[in-house]
Amino acid sequence: MRFQVLGPVEVRVGAQRVGFGGARPATMLAVLATVVGEVVGMDEIVEAVWGSRSPRNARAAVHTNVCALRRALAADVIVRRGGGYLLDVPPEQVDVWEFGSRAARGRKALGEHRHAEAAAEFQAALALWRGGALGGATGAWADGERARLADLRLAVVEDQLDVAATTGLAVAPVAELVALVAANPLRERLRAQVVLVLSRLGRQAEALACYEEGRRFLADELGVDPGPELREAHRRVLAGQPAVTSPAQLPPDIADFAGREDELARLCRRLTGTSDVMQLVAISGQAGTGKSTLAVRAAHKVRERYPDGQLYASLRAVREPGEVVVRFLHALGVSDAAMPRCQDERILLYRSLVAGRRVLVVLDDAVDERQVRPLLPGSPTCACVLTSRARPSALEGAAHVELGTLDEGESLVLLDRIVGAGRVAAEPGFAREVVRLCGRLPLALRIAGARLVSRPDWSPGRLAARLREQHRLLDELVIGDLEVRGSLALSCTGLSARARAGLRGLGWFGGPDFEPWLAAALLGAAAQDADDVVDELVRARLLDVAGAGRYRLHDLTRTFGWELAEAEDVRQDLLDAVERVARGWSRLLALPATQEWFDAGQAAVVHTVERACELGLAEVAVRLTVDVCASKLAADNKFSLRWQTHSVALDAAVRSGDVPGQAELLAGLGWLRREQDRLDEAAAYYERSMQKYGEIGDSGAITAIKVMLSEVLRERGDLAGALDLVTAALPDLDDAALTARAWHGRGKALTELGRVPEAVGALERAREAYLRLAEPREVALVERSLAIAHRAAGAFGTAERLSDRALRTLRDLGDRHMTAYAVQAWAKVRIRLGGPDEVHDALQEALVTCRGLQDGFGQALLLRTLGELELARGRPEEACRLLGLSLQWWDALSLPLWRARSLRDMAEAHRVLGRPAEAGRARDEARALFVRHGSREAREPSPHLPGSQDLHRIL
Repeated sequence: MRFQVLGPVEVRVGAQRVGFGGARPATMLAVLATVVGEVVGMDEIVEAVWGSRSPRNARAAVHTNVCALRRALAADVIVRRGGGYLLDVPPEQVDVWEFGSRAARGRKALGEHRHAEAAAEFQAALALWRGGALGGATGAWADGERARLADLRLAVVEDQLDVAATTGLAVAPVAELVALVAANPLRERLRAQVVLVLSRLGRQAEALACYEEGRRFLADELGVDPGPELREAHRRVLAGQPAVTSPAQLPPDIADFAGREDELARLCRRLTGTSDVMQLVAISGQAGTGKSTLAVRAAHKVRERYPDGQLYASLRAVREPGEVVVRFLHALGVSDAAMPRCQDERILLYRSLVAGRRVLVVLDDAVDERQVRPLLPGSPTCACVLTSRARPSALEGAAHVELGTLDEGESLVLLDRIVGAGRVAAEPGFAREVVRLCGRLPLALRIAGARLVSRPDWSPGRLAARLREQHRLLDELVIGDLEVRGSLALSCTGLSARARAGLRGLGWFGGPDFEPWLAAALLGAAAQDADDVVDELVRARLLDVAGAGRYRLHDLTRTFGWELAEAEDVRQDLLDAVERVARGWSRLLALPATQEWFDAGQAAVVHTVERACELGLAEVAVRLTVDVCASKLAADNKFSLRWQTHSVALDAAVRSGDVPGQAELLAGLGWLRREQDRLDEAAAYYERSMQKYGEIGDSGAITAIKVMLSEVLRERGDLAGALDLVTAALPDLDDAALTARAWHGRGKALTELGRVPEAVGALERAREAYLRLAEPREVALVERSLAIAHRAAGAFGTAERLSDRALRTLRDLGDRHMTAYAVQAWAKVRIRLGGPDEVHDALQEALVTCRGLQDGFGQALLLRTLGELELARGRPEEACRLLGLSLQWWDALSLPLWRARSLRDMAEAHRVLGRPAEAGRARDEARALFVRHGSREAREPSPHLPGSQDLHRIL
């Protein structure tokens, strides 16, 4: 059942019209239908049906008419309630309710700029009308309601015309619109819309006549001029500007877009969110990072939210933003005749035309904020996406998206999408190399991919080979109108001379992350000037911020800077710059600094040495290498750092014939290999170092090397050789610190040989010397050695006191490495004194420290001590496991004497476990090794279970 009042008052069931006869039932039904679901009081019904001349029996007449309507409708849908009646049907069954509902939904869609949806709702609402409303109803109420509904219909027609002006959708026939204007001469909004419709259809004369008719009517009837909306329509007709158009200027979307998923999602969220201010997103990043591609992709994804138009401009070659404003105005429908002469007026007109409309503006490759500001729409219904190499930080309210390079996975996906045909997957290793050589830069990857597409006979491997050569790299990354070099050159536009020199110097020097002082050294400039250069290069997106006050050049930017330096700079000036950097590192390494600072910069140190070697600056490389090795910051077993710097510096010294440099570096390599427990190599390097020192007649250096070599011999198990060498060196020493070190080494060799009283005497001399030198660390290390000697003599009380003091000193000094060794010596004494349980955690912690420092000897020593601990705790199986691990280390380090000591402990563990054969084999092998090396254990009786009276003989 459907109730209709937007035309003749009718009720239809399906296709059948229900007859209820007469004006009064029609009026009564109309009263109830227009407020469906609401109670209409009896007095209101009487007033609507009869007006002021109602009969005495009006209430009875109402009831009679209701009964007649119920019979006609064959349904009890008119219900008596609360002193009146209501039409009790779903509101969707009443056309006037549906009209209001659709009109409301259309206006909501229009307000949210969903124009197609709004147009559909308005069209459906108007289609419900079948002529003049309330046909067949009579009386004053019907006349007033008819006028109200007619106004509502006109308002929907006007809304529909607004949508049509924006979208170009069809409207009602012109004749009908003109008739509406004639019937409603005071509705200026309707007249203005019809004027623009006529103009858009090319009927300019009719448009002007329609305006003039309205102007005269307003003047004659009301004595007023047309309002602003009608005047604006008249101005547009005169200017040949019928209506604002909906431009669609976005460049094509890129089908092989890859990566940037997080950034794309963030952009789309921002551009589709609701806000009371204009949305502004700024995408920034260095040349070639895909800023434009991302902006266009995001614009295409959200374009449906901006149906009133998308404006686009590339700003890189634009001198003045006024040029773009004119282009935008033309795109919005402004003719040359209507174009304001003043730039400020053009900007105001541009903002007026997009105000209240959903327009997206994309400004690509902006130079600075000054260029952008005049092009920003002011309306909160609009949005703007801009890209710029420099971050436009001064743009108020902008959301910033910073683009770096792609990760490896994203880079491979992009390359694969460009190349296709499975060529990337066929050579994944070479594809990764292409990605690396392109610096994971989207522009470079796109060029590399395009080159492979253009050469089907090329494999990724062949392209990688061509990209490997630095002097050809940027030449290879060119195809068509795409080139990395040109993109980087644009970033240099506007750089100061000092910043350009900084880019050349940094590119030519190369290297990893750096601090601003390095730029100062390269430029030979003051720190403040260098900071300004770094800041300018960062703002130009030629330098990346690496965090914590450090900066880096992208690989391709570095190559570009290197090219510029090779072409523009004097080579000697460049060499002098490298030497200044090396001197700068040497000065910094001599200053107090944190380990974190050194760890962050050590790669740059290595690069400085390597670069100096490449350039033939052998003396510079040798001096810096020695300074690095001498630095306390390099003490935590930075084996890789030391090996790299020493190796490349030694090669340079050999090439240049620098014999003193070779001697010093060979000594450093001997020290390094000793620290790595590669004792045979250490001895060989020390021997070569002494040979080189002999060639230049430096006897003092030879004596010093003898002291260090004696320590290597002792650790290798050549105890007699070690003692002879250090004893021979002592008379020739004139350096107090080296003399103290020699006495310390002699004391340890004597302890190993079992000559404990002599050992104690030598160690006491070493301690006295270090006390005079005020070297607390070295004093503590000697006291650890004294504790070992006294423990070997069975003086456990003295050993405990010395080891405890050494441990506390090293802990206070923060020396983690030597603290681990002090813990081992202290633990050995505590085990002998019968308190094994208290040392377990300390030994485990020390073991972790040695693992972290890559100290194989320390790990083996601590594993052996933990094995002895388990023996003392009555856990021989666990002791066997730990001692077995220590044996693996001793074998890997080629230290047979120390293997013998673990075997001796292993023999005791097997004995306790009732394995006499295994115990005998371990004991016999151990004894044979002790005899071969002449250690004190060769003269000791067979050991007993730890904790017995002879246990103190075990180290």
